[in-house]
Amino acid sequence: MANGDLTHLDESGNVRMVDVGQKDVSHRSAVAESFITLPSELLKQFSDGDLKTKKGSVIQTAIIAGIMAAKKTDQLIPLCHPLPLTKCNITIQAQTDGLHIACEVACSARTGVEMEALTGASVAALTVYDMCKSYGHEMEIRFCRLLTKSGGKSDYHRHETS
Repeated sequence: MANGDLTHLDESGNVRMVDVGQKDVSHRSAVAESFITLPSELLKQFSDGDLKTKKGSVIQTAIIAGIMAAKKTDQLIPLCHPLPLTKCNITIQAQTDGLHIACEVACSARTGVEMEALTGASVAALTVYDMCKSYGHEMEIRFCRLLTKSGGKSDYHRHETS
């Protein structure tokens, strides 16, 4: 891949923040997902939809942490633009071997919200790990990936599932 293909590098290969000042403001949205495996004995604790620990509700705390992280993505990821999010919705659902986390983000801006969705899903998974680590460290965050994005130059939709 040539340097010209990487938007965060100038023609000399130096890091830069992309200038989006000339782009039109448009509605942008993205959905990202993450998955954390849990040992079966721990997963059973989520049979009522959530697990209450000494630190509080695992799922509700993870949702709040994910939303907070999505809102602060520009402070966590170098070169990300600050975005006025109009929507951040995180869902966490128990599956047979762990918790599926989805983060949906939207805004009207000159640049997309993929990083905000990915950050929200990642931090929600990390929060589950933190809240449950007293039950053991046999948890694993398997992936964090973009599922869809719309707005801007191109749309994206992940076709394969796993």
